[in-house]
Amino acid sequence: MKHFNVSFAACGFLGIYHLGAASALLKHGQRMLNVVKSFAGASAGSLVATILLTAPDKIKESEDFIYTLSEEVRKQTLGAVTPRYDIMKRLREGIETILPPKAHEIAENCLYISITNTKSRENCMVSNFASREELIKVLLASSFVPVYAGIKAVEYKGEKWCDGGFTNSLPILPMGRTVTVSPFCGRQDICPQDKGHVDLYVKLAKQDILLSVANFERLNQAFFPPSQEKMESIFQDGFDDAVNFLQKENWFE
Repeated sequence: MKHFNVSFAACGFLGIYHLGAASALLKHGQRMLNVVKSFAGASAGSLVATILLTAPDKIKESEDFIYTLSEEVRKQTLGAVTPRYDIMKRLREGIETILPPKAHEIAENCLYISITNTKSRENCMVSNFASREELIKVLLASSFVPVYAGIKAVEYKGEKWCDGGFTNSLPILPMGRTVTVSPFCGRQDICPQDKGHVDLYVKLAKQDILLSVANFERLNQAFFPPSQEKMESIFQDGFDDAVNFLQKENWFE
């Protein structure tokens, strides 16, 4: 095996798919994970990349947190945009509970998080973290969708930042092969395979996505989480798609 990286796409509440894929990699792909040099991601993808790198034993806890957060959002009159509901505060609470004390040290130069500068609209890939709090700030910045998540962008190093999915939703690292994971059907290594469609792709923030009804439904689910039963099904889809990938590459254990 050569130099490998793993990158997780921006996808909102469909991050549950990423956790399913991460669970499969931990259970059946240790040989591959042992040679992975770097992890990358945008938005929800950056959260799962961070957990897989710094706290792989917290995958189940992260899964439960997403289910709880999704249930909270479903109960709100207008979902996450309901006045007085602060989804960023809840996200911070979850991150602070899950990340280990030295997460920033583990992540240093091994984790690449995509964020977008609100002023210049340019992308930045962050891989250096002076403290655990700085890592948390970058993760929150990568997950901040203006209006949907609030009106105050996340401040980091004196500038304002928002969702990395706007400018680079699926980071490909320059060195070696980057194994890509996305809950949207497209040209990614690990992703759903929609049947009975015309192969028309659109590139959205550097991610090739198939034009399909199923993908439009997934886009809606990314912002408005579906039922608990559907979320559990999406988790299983992520697990199964990752297993299929490992089998195809002869890495399945």
